[in-house]
Amino acid sequence: MSGLNFDSLVAALAERPVSITELIDQASRLQAAGEIDKAILLYKLWDKCNPNDPFRYVAGFNLGTMLSARGDLAGAKTVYEQTIANSPDFYPAYINLGNVLERLGDANAAVSQWNIIVQRLATLTGPAIEHKKTAYKQIGRVLETNHQHIACEGVLKQGLTLDSKQNDVAQHYLSQRMILNKWPVVEPWEGVSRMDLMKGFSPLSSGAYSDDPLFQLGGAWAYNRGIGDPSANGEYLWQKVARKPSKRLRIGYLSSDLREHAIGFLMSELFELHDRDKVEVFAYYCGIKTDDPTKRRINAAVEHWVDINDLGDQAAAERIAADNIDILIDVNGYTRDARTKVLSYRPAPVIVNWLGYPGSMASPYHQYIIADEWIIPKDYELYYTEKVARLPCYQPTDRKRVIAADRPSRKDVGLPEDAVVFCCFNGGHKLRKLTFDRWMRILANVPDSVLWLLGSSEVVHETLKAAATASGISPDRIIFAAKQPNPKHLARYPLADLFLDTFPYGAHTTASDALWMGVPVMTFSGRGFASRVCASLVRAVGMPEMVCESPEDYVDKVIALGKDRAALKRCREKLARIRDSSVLFDMNGLVRSLEGIYRQMWQDFEKGAIPVPDLANLDLYHELSCEENHEAQEMLAKDDFNGFYQAKIATRHKFRPVPEDRRLWTAKAIKATEQAYMGKKRAS
Repeated sequence: MSGLNFDSLVAALAERPVSITELIDQASRLQAAGEIDKAILLYKLWDKCNPNDPFRYVAGFNLGTMLSARGDLAGAKTVYEQTIANSPDFYPAYINLGNVLERLGDANAAVSQWNIIVQRLATLTGPAIEHKKTAYKQIGRVLETNHQHIACEGVLKQGLTLDSKQNDVAQHYLSQRMILNKWPVVEPWEGVSRMDLMKGFSPLSSGAYSDDPLFQLGGAWAYNRGIGDPSANGEYLWQKVARKPSKRLRIGYLSSDLREHAIGFLMSELFELHDRDKVEVFAYYCGIKTDDPTKRRINAAVEHWVDINDLGDQAAAERIAADNIDILIDVNGYTRDARTKVLSYRPAPVIVNWLGYPGSMASPYHQYIIADEWIIPKDYELYYTEKVARLPCYQPTDRKRVIAADRPSRKDVGLPEDAVVFCCFNGGHKLRKLTFDRWMRILANVPDSVLWLLGSSEVVHETLKAAATASGISPDRIIFAAKQPNPKHLARYPLADLFLDTFPYGAHTTASDALWMGVPVMTFSGRGFASRVCASLVRAVGMPEMVCESPEDYVDKVIALGKDRAALKRCREKLARIRDSSVLFDMNGLVRSLEGIYRQMWQDFEKGAIPVPDLANLDLYHELSCEENHEAQEMLAKDDFNGFYQAKIATRHKFRPVPEDRRLWTAKAIKATEQAYMGKKRAS
């Protein structure tokens, strides 16, 4: 809209009625032209000239939205409050007012606004249900952010009762139950089925829920479908940008966690060791606004630090493409604050899944996954859509990590001086009932022992103490370590005698921390990525004898060590001797190997041999795996895991033919199934 048309419309407001339709149309044109100030002024003038217009609430709502987007939160708050006063039954205004109040730092007031909707909409008409669902989501989100997990679980359960097919709500509901250690995690109720809940698992939570790589693969595929694809234009974003020749590979790392975070701690030294004659390093940061020592260290180590927080997904992808990135490393995967949508635009010719997320992305644009021989053996490649590239050991670490100078005593942290201290500092959401039951068997058989866990909320502490009591173990033998800054946290590790791994989502950063601080780690592996990392690290440090053959072997070995303090001492002495020369802490070797992997990937690209992710039948694998009760029996107990799923697919195939894929349902499997079926039919 030209300035003249704007002036004419302003003049017309005083002379004739201007309909709400004309107002919205002209304001939208102004906004599209980048003249948002004029659009805001237009709405304000219209409101003054039309105090009795029946659609005044619509104009107020649009004005509040513009002010909020512009950052004028106080102005938006005033407009939304006036809109609600004029039209108390217009519930979208309550939703937006709550959002503004949250951004202003008043989460309680925000929740109060959304609760008004919940309380007033007793009659469940179609629009009322939608408004209530939105209100429940908003309330749940704020409660989760503020760590009010019990209240959050209750609100999200009400939202699911309204509509059980809300996968995003089920995702957060299940996450709350895992954080609270509520077992079973999946507990259907009237109107909400087991399948409704199973399909709601986030990819990250699925790795902590079950050691079923097909469940994890199918869930990742379903989650990725929800992210959506960019508008089809027949050309990838990197193809639209002129490629500038360079003697060095341009490597981009996309992450929200290059800061005081487990990933930041692991990767800091890696950036410092990259060979600048071979690679040019870009860091694309999409995490919280913070200024901490780890973030500053990484920023100083990379050649290009680009904060993409203020860029939309397409704009961020365009920036990456403009930088001529050759290989883009997705260090987030499906974790918090990830910008997966950016990758869907294909801003680089090669996209790699590494480190942040322990599993397959099951996306059409992640072409490689970096692991090692233990985490993804050759026979397990079928559980991944990416081509597997392998390091000597998958996980980097930081040999320069800061450790507090003051080392606490057992008395300082509430540990008994003469006890055998078993510890696990994994996040509480990784703890499943079967793991806890094994720990209780260990404590029962090592009477002079305690279990030292990372602290959580008092509610969780009481839950675990009650579970211990139910197992015949004194709750006093469960001791919680208060959360502390990482240097102080590391300094207390040596107070423990043995680190006990969780299953199916094992120790990753916590395992390398324990080993660096001289604490041996006992673990066993499953089939899924998350269940195999810890064993990879333990083997890489040079202690394969601490990798058990089975859950039963794990319990037996821990009990044996707990009863033999001399053997425990020998474990610690061995770890002290071999630590610094081990593969696990050979960061120079890891970086050289990583750069070799990058060169091989680029050679694949130049030869036109970039792998294409195989997504065939992943919808079916997801559905079939969601049918299982994973808490009743660990999938690890199924010796013929692949055969188990082949039989399920075969049953489905008899009634609705399933096309072949390159995993379990091959042409050979189809032929065998059809021959067996026809043989039974002839026999009958």
